[in-house]
Amino acid sequence: MISRAVLSIACVAAFTAAALAQVQKAELAGVRNYSKVDSTVGCAGATDPSAMKALKADGYVSVINLRMPTEQGADIEGSRAAAQAAGLKYFHFPFNTATPDAAVVSSFLSTVADTRNQPVFVHCGSANRVGGMWMIKRVLQDKWTVDKARVEADAIGLREPAMITFVTDYINAHK
Repeated sequence: MISRAVLSIACVAAFTAAALAQVQKAELAGVRNYSKVDSTVGCAGATDPSAMKALKADGYVSVINLRMPTEQGADIEGSRAAAQAAGLKYFHFPFNTATPDAAVVSSFLSTVADTRNQPVFVHCGSANRVGGMWMIKRVLQDKWTVDKARVEADAIGLREPAMITFVTDYINAHK
């Protein structure tokens, strides 16, 4: 007879494998830490405005930028202009992990849930914030378990303890 502990380990391993298999790392000029997650989303860190044409050619409809305007290298207006010139919708939801704002999460969730915005490309500086926001989306909208969503978020780039704490607290408050 299989013990519950062995069965639990097997379930976690299966969730881990499924979540990791879904996150495919890729290379795209001007994009740091790029991951294709599924047919509706791509996730990344810092993204240069010059990458917008390639994102459009890759099939994306929208770009969500989570960077703060004060971050080094965050060219918000240049990115907006390049995205619009490429025919992409552009959304800027600045998210600061030091002072997280739940309203930004709400805007993010409604934007990614809107099928008119899909496929969507989401980026920040490193993919930490993207991983956290995507984890919230997976648990609250897609009804994934926290463990399965965490594995995927880690593969995307979730690393910072402050973001992990915010994500966990947000999920627990909104379940």
